[in-house]
Amino acid sequence: MKPQTIQIFLPDGSPTSIKEAEITNRLIKAILFPRNKIQEVSKREMVHFTGIYFLFGSDEFEANPKVYIGEGENCFKRIQSHNRNKDFWTHCVIITTKTDEYTKTDVKFLEHYCLEIAEKINRFKTDNDTGSKKPSLSESREYDLLDNFETAKILIATLGYPIFQEKRISKASKDLFQCKGKDAFAKGELIDDGFLVFKGGKCNLKESKTAGSWIINMRNKLIENNILKEEKGVYVFQSDYIFNSPSAAAGTILARRANGWIEWKKNDGKTLDELKRK
Repeated sequence: MKPQTIQIFLPDGSPTSIKEAEITNRLIKAILFPRNKIQEVSKREMVHFTGIYFLFGSDEFEANPKVYIGEGENCFKRIQSHNRNKDFWTHCVIITTKTDEYTKTDVKFLEHYCLEIAEKINRFKTDNDTGSKKPSLSESREYDLLDNFETAKILIATLGYPIFQEKRISKASKDLFQCKGKDAFAKGELIDDGFLVFKGGKCNLKESKTAGSWIINMRNKLIENNILKEEKGVYVFQSDYIFNSPSAAAGTILARRANGWIEWKKNDGKTLDELKRK
């Protein structure tokens, strides 16, 4: 990735409220707002433009955060209906052009492509009940919109939602660590938004008596979402999974309370703490 300069504007001055983001020499612009600011954001002209939008939140029964991806000729009208009918979301990001240039066909294409990539990367659980049909576009327009998507991808991640960011580059990375236990063995890597455990990692089957409810609940959620599956006396990761901390990852694997900064080690025995914090 190349260096980027992104401008973020805070209309009401609060860093936790409405944010507008843009790469100044690009056509695309993003606006993020918390759900409780829906009336205030209605005064921003761009929320009424034709574009695509993302509703972000979580579900106590889902291991991954959730997203609903939609499109609208007036995004705000569509979001108003979701404010009445969808409970899970806490924040919304709208992507549009600075001069309201998108057509209905443009945003249908972007909605389709965003859903396809989000489901492929699988950082967020999509809340869309049905898929999105790819509309017919000229080849040149399709490539224009794919270029727009690359800008949107950067802006959305900058605003705190890396929905389209690949989880890792290579398992051959020099920064791989491993966590070992009685029957457990997993590899992982410290990344920008947490600790990534790789598919195939093995977890101890039974929790210790002092594991604590947070470890038990976390493991149960992963089991219910088929991220962990019992195989030959251990739980095995069925896909890569990002934990919010090294300790959450280690606790899940070892089935007990664990200091991940010490439990995650290189082949030579050096700990994550030694290499990344000291």
